[in-house]
Amino acid sequence: MQRVNERELREQLVKLRTEHRELDEEIVRLEVSGTADQLNIKRLKKKKLAIKDQITVLEDQLLPDIIA
Repeated sequence: MQRVNERELREQLVKLRTEHRELDEEIVRLEVSGTADQLNIKRLKKKKLAIKDQITVLEDQLLPDIIA
């Protein structure tokens, strides 16, 4: 059962990383165009940051804590 859960977490991680990368590309494209709405860019950056936070949570679940 743990393997299934781990596989699901890894699949979700791949999806989030893809979405994060696509948002980054869209933000860059909008900023380069020069005609982009700054509010829209700000919203996309906020969404990108939220996705990054989700990625961090999943990565923490997949990697065991190491006591130093």
